[in-house]
Amino acid sequence: MEPLIVCENLVKIYRLEQEGGGSVEVQALQGLDIVVSEGEMLGIVGASGSGKSTLLNVLGGLDRPTGGRAVVGKQDLGQLSPAALDEYRRHTVGFVWQQGARNLISYLTALENIELPLTLSGEVGKATRERALELLDLVGLRERMDHRLEELSGGEQQRVAVAIALANHPKLLLADEPTGELDTATAQTIYDLLRQLNKKLGLTMIIVSHDPGIARHVDRVVAVRDGKLASETLRVQKADSEEHHLVELAVLDAAGRLQIPREYLEQFNIRRRVQVELTDQGILIRPPEREHPSHEQVASSGEQEPAESEPLEVSSTLLKVWQSLKSRFTRVPKDPNGDEG
Repeated sequence: MEPLIVCENLVKIYRLEQEGGGSVEVQALQGLDIVVSEGEMLGIVGASGSGKSTLLNVLGGLDRPTGGRAVVGKQDLGQLSPAALDEYRRHTVGFVWQQGARNLISYLTALENIELPLTLSGEVGKATRERALELLDLVGLRERMDHRLEELSGGEQQRVAVAIALANHPKLLLADEPTGELDTATAQTIYDLLRQLNKKLGLTMIIVSHDPGIARHVDRVVAVRDGKLASETLRVQKADSEEHHLVELAVLDAAGRLQIPREYLEQFNIRRRVQVELTDQGILIRPPEREHPSHEQVASSGEQEPAESEPLEVSSTLLKVWQSLKSRFTRVPKDPNGDEG
């Protein structure tokens, strides 16, 4: 299928102000490359601070990329004017957040919460009510349409949030930890709902999660580490069977760089350098046969320390310089007041 999203060498840098003045730059995305097909259901996992939520914000038009390209539906988000970016958020993308309070207005009913974005977009009258009821039917909550936030369970709140996200007929649905505050059984119902909508509407979805088990619910999972794609997990259907199995693949970036899982490096005691060989089966990466002594010292200590002779050599050189200056130094006679000059 045609790609809906293409990110090339995507970079995002935040400037954080420090107490007492000054600022520090944090590079959240460091040359990330990703392609998402139209109609695909993609999961993104990674540790806190890995850059996964930043990627979601860039694709949602909430943050502009600092460098590289983020193209959604042939629109380069970094090149859009503020007005065009507002239009993109209104008509191309829908959001579902983790916290119910961010998705819903507490004093409005489920129906009124869905009607609100429709009204703000200029849709008024009977059409607004009909569209809101249609969306409630889509998420299976029509019988709860007159209930407010505190009268809905966590799962029901997220269902209303999904309905709101679909109000503008988006091409792309972005969900940031949509099951983070739900128990396992309720989270399963939300994933089932998203899968149904993905198939029924042909909607492209990106779901950010800390849960590695998300691979059971989506077409593909990408892991983000240090602002780059580290690996992909694919659901592959078994031959002559309806069952699927998961296949994890490492990811090469545009420059051919590869992130090797840390547990693999520790298992084979690989430090800073590897030996790469071409074999009949492919490319073999293994520890070098012999590390340079200085490299071994760096690997064992975590930082390079100067050799023991270096401080002595420096001290000897300084001593010679001092002796040379001392031999030329002449003492100034005392002045008439008895003070040394």
